[in-house]
Amino acid sequence: MQMRSLEQELKENAYPGRGIVIGKTEDGTKAAIAYFIMGRSENSRNRIFVEDKEGIRTQAFDPSKLSDPSLIIYAPVRVLGNKTIVTNGDQTDTIYEKMDKQMTFEQALRTREFEPDAPNYTPRISGILHIEQGQYNYAMSILKSNNGDPSACNRYTFAYENPVAGEGHFIHTYMGDGNPLPSFEGEPKLVRIPNDMDTFGNLVWESLNVDNKVSLFVRFIDIETGVYESKIYNKNV
Repeated sequence: MQMRSLEQELKENAYPGRGIVIGKTEDGTKAAIAYFIMGRSENSRNRIFVEDKEGIRTQAFDPSKLSDPSLIIYAPVRVLGNKTIVTNGDQTDTIYEKMDKQMTFEQALRTREFEPDAPNYTPRISGILHIEQGQYNYAMSILKSNNGDPSACNRYTFAYENPVAGEGHFIHTYMGDGNPLPSFEGEPKLVRIPNDMDTFGNLVWESLNVDNKVSLFVRFIDIETGVYESKIYNKNV
């Protein structure tokens, strides 16, 4: 698969929607995560990321302007033992609860489908990182309507064992702006992951469309120790 420029992918798409990047730093020592959200409506743009235990949650920036919390208030990142879950909706909780009962990532997502936001039927994108005794692997998933037909749900899982240093994968909800919004197509895109978390976070944040970007979360996890560092970017401050 051809390596793509994450900066270019973001700058050339005014509305990728919500996106997940997972990979390994160039020096091979850390697992990397980025999760961003964007918005076109006042309700979607009225959000920030806040820390919540070992993960994060979305929160209304101005509670008086929150009109519908159903699809925009959730925990994008949660930690279950040596697993880190990142998603674009409340399926984070589904994965956490089902995996805590010994179900697999795929089995947990079998109980969910795309979002009920006709006519877009926004895909549910999810990722999971597993780090144990110096070993690291990750998987990504997308649940989509069948080309806009909500009577069928198409399910795709992509698993990456022993990820290559300096490489990551990027999946997002929309191919671009539109009405209805066109769902992401194909495999997660192969992108470069640098060694420095601030370099990585700043590249993503500065490449997102200035009008539509809302929040970004980045985390680097040491593969040997499990110790992590995180950073949150919020447009609303």
